[in-house]
Amino acid sequence: MSLLNTQFNTKHGTAPFSKIKTEDYKPSFEKAINETKEEINAITSNTEAPTFENTIEALAYSGMSLDIISNIFFNLNSAETNDDMQKIAQEVAPLLSALSNDISLNEELFKRVKTVYEQIDNLNLNTEQKTLLTKNYKSFVRNGALLPEDKKNRLREIDAELSKTSLTFGENVLAETHKYQLNITDEKDLAGLPEGAIEEAKSLAEQEGKEGWLFTLDYPSYIPFMTYADNRALRKEMAIAAGKKAFQDNEHNNEANVLNIVKLRHERANLLGYKTHAHFVLEERMAQSPDKVNAFLNELLAKAKPAADKEFAELTAFAKRLDNIDQLEKWDGAYYSEKLKQERFSLDDELLKPYFQLENVLDGAFQVANKLYGLIFTEVQDIDKYHQDVRTFEVTNDKGEFVAVFYTDFFPRKGKRNGAWMTSFKNQYVLNGVNERPHISIVCNFTKPTATKPSLLTFNEVTTLFHEFGHALHGMLANTTYPSLSGTNVFWDFVELPSQIMENWCFEKEALALFAKHYQTGEAIPMELVEKIKESASFLEGMATVRQLSFGLLDMGWHGQDPTTITSLKDFEVAQFEATAQYPDVRENAMSTSFSHIFQGGYSSGYYSYKWAEVLDADAFAFFKDNGIFNKDIATKFKDNVLSQGGTDHPMTLYKQFRGQEPTPDALLKRAGLIK
Repeated sequence: MSLLNTQFNTKHGTAPFSKIKTEDYKPSFEKAINETKEEINAITSNTEAPTFENTIEALAYSGMSLDIISNIFFNLNSAETNDDMQKIAQEVAPLLSALSNDISLNEELFKRVKTVYEQIDNLNLNTEQKTLLTKNYKSFVRNGALLPEDKKNRLREIDAELSKTSLTFGENVLAETHKYQLNITDEKDLAGLPEGAIEEAKSLAEQEGKEGWLFTLDYPSYIPFMTYADNRALRKEMAIAAGKKAFQDNEHNNEANVLNIVKLRHERANLLGYKTHAHFVLEERMAQSPDKVNAFLNELLAKAKPAADKEFAELTAFAKRLDNIDQLEKWDGAYYSEKLKQERFSLDDELLKPYFQLENVLDGAFQVANKLYGLIFTEVQDIDKYHQDVRTFEVTNDKGEFVAVFYTDFFPRKGKRNGAWMTSFKNQYVLNGVNERPHISIVCNFTKPTATKPSLLTFNEVTTLFHEFGHALHGMLANTTYPSLSGTNVFWDFVELPSQIMENWCFEKEALALFAKHYQTGEAIPMELVEKIKESASFLEGMATVRQLSFGLLDMGWHGQDPTTITSLKDFEVAQFEATAQYPDVRENAMSTSFSHIFQGGYSSGYYSYKWAEVLDADAFAFFKDNGIFNKDIATKFKDNVLSQGGTDHPMTLYKQFRGQEPTPDALLKRAGLIK
């Protein structure tokens, strides 16, 4: 029997990464799938009348060994993949999809769940139990339990095809990201670039056995290049390369995959009696309907667009004055924004980076969590890792009780996808009276240390680290009974509140004083720089807001209407961006072909939730601001009503228990400088 199918005999039952062989995964998946089927069979063949315990609870604790294997495998497939892993992913995705369908379309199981659900008011259940029962019943209905047999079969086919197509979509984006390299051999083409970016590019070229300097589409390489490189022609080349990921005439083209995914999602929604995929998704969100989401996005757009147009005109005039450029293009945006920001605030990321050594920033996040929630993070060496860059921490509370295992994985490498995310290897839950504590991980792509410098973060990367750490706290502080309601298992438009609220501390003097220290001298960040960070927080916020809204509107465009008549992905995109476009369109670029959030991640019909959660986080942080950013009482309220509760109750109920009222967008609009 494979190690993966056993209880791990390790500290805190953590994954024994170094002992897992790639060839173990598929047989382990097959064994765990069979075990799960047996567990389901035990529920349906129970001759006793269905009860909450023998049906709903039994279902809640089924498939747990499969969850552990899936968490390990799919997390590594994002952070440490290779051709063999990707091949296994393609083989097991349909098996998992089929199992999911076997469960959700199991008539005997649904009958039992329905019987219990019909007695919900007489069962004396607590809030969490009621939520679990309601979610279970709805999940069956939303996955086809009430459909006739022929439609159930079609649903199975759709789900199998969707799971494979979205995996292929992601593989294509990863392949395209790694395929492109800009190899600079003439030193004058490096003009404008910061010393750290040049050093990193040199080191990358040496690793690849190339002359000169190498720049790639990985964010730590791409972003500094687009922000600082004076050579406009090379910025254009980089921007176009990034914009045509999976939108080229080659084997990694994602156009057909996108059109296939949206059509399958639409057909699936129709099968289940919903008008569109967005109607289906939003039924289980705070926002509830596409009309409400579109109204929300368009209301913010109406408030942000005048500010964005004014900012774009200012940026255009600035580029004209500086370099006699008549028309700003997409490859000019980051470059001239940075120059204008430097002129206006005498603030530049390169000036700030020495104060943000990665280790200090991480320690700062730990100190903030300690002041708010009493958590203590201790680095340990006796927990297995899947890569040498990973660090492991034991998390305890101020009573000395074990809270969680925490992994960090911060640097780009081959086989790791771009971006930043939080994930878990094991959820928190209570079983047989034991509170099983979670194993949580955050994964980012920051600049690696070099021979002469530690990893120094841009301010944007500092907020990224705090953002993912906020998700991690949601996972670590979970304190619920059932795994499916624990931690970040909440409505999708609520999940970003714990992450986005954490970013606010990065702008506060009291918090920065804890960790923003010069990596060479240890000198604290000067207060005038802190003031400038705060002042510049709403710099070009109108343009940033409109850009974010454009992604939300594109997502709703794909999913909130019938997509079956769309033939040209590019033409469709241009039409969706019409209300928000500021830069001229680039014909050879498309966004959707690499829009992994909605075509590979779980954000389809949900991209608006970043903005939605910003309304929540601005409103929630205003509560802290009015009473002290380290106010223990408010932190305890936030922990007890939001962070520890997971998905045990409706998010608005939890939010109002914390805040005492519903949120309004005013705090967000004020913070963004869009209203006085």
